[in-house]
Amino acid sequence: MKAAAFASFGGPEVMRVMEFPEPQAGPGQVRVQVKAAGVQHFDCAVRKELSPAGVAVNFPQIPGNEFAGVIDQIGEGVTGFAKGDEVLGFNILNCYAEYVVVNASQIVHKPKTMLWAEAGGLSGNGQGAYAALKAIGVTPGDTILIHGAAGTLGSIAVQLAREWGAGTVIGTASEYNHDYLRSLGAIPVTYGEGLVERVRAIAPNGVDAAFDTAGAEAVRASVELVKDRSRICTFAAPELNAELGLATVRAERTAARLAELVELHTKGKLRLLIRQTFPLERADEAHRLIETRRGRGKIVLTLE
Repeated sequence: MKAAAFASFGGPEVMRVMEFPEPQAGPGQVRVQVKAAGVQHFDCAVRKELSPAGVAVNFPQIPGNEFAGVIDQIGEGVTGFAKGDEVLGFNILNCYAEYVVVNASQIVHKPKTMLWAEAGGLSGNGQGAYAALKAIGVTPGDTILIHGAAGTLGSIAVQLAREWGAGTVIGTASEYNHDYLRSLGAIPVTYGEGLVERVRAIAPNGVDAAFDTAGAEAVRASVELVKDRSRICTFAAPELNAELGLATVRAERTAARLAELVELHTKGKLRLLIRQTFPLERADEAHRLIETRRGRGKIVLTLE
């Protein structure tokens, strides 16, 4: 099979298409013919030798941790799925490929109304946003601050906060993304000097919780705005957790959680904006684009 992979750590230029043996589904597993695979910052970290402890890289390594496609092999003992089923799911590595083998507990059925690119790019950021908001707590009437709200992770967090009853959702973003945030139900605020004062002007009674996807400056602003530090979470500057007394949140993924997100999408309550799609042969370009940390919407590799 063809896959986008790297044979040494480095920049986006190390990514190229290679040939690999087709994986085979074992007991409890399914093999999926991949139609789309989302691109995440995690994938770039793996490529640069910056991945979390416990992630084993074996050269040549296929990155990619979310996918959507059609089941073409069923392992012994698998129930609830059949050959030909359209599914989406997650894995730590190996998703930038024509085929991926995963445990049946890592997939859910894809609704016909969901585009392949949407399905391939939902699991990672969707479950990350879900885990973060559960960690900080969202109760009816809360004022929630989300930094980097126009990015895929942030925009999903905005929508989940609204769905779970937040009274006010404030989202930080560049000015050209403000209309987009308003369309999601957030009050936009511009990054930069004076951020704390701008947020206080919108929320004079205070901010109840904050989720950061932007970086250190945003985390420090959150500490000024939120009284209870247990209700502040950052995915962009975890190195500040110990210094500021913030909890580290692990975005554990489950099929049940993914199914909830899929249901919200089906009901029209969760939008996933697709920024750009690339074929496998241009995975290096996809990595370059996501590493600019600019723009909005999901970047996805397509194999259709």
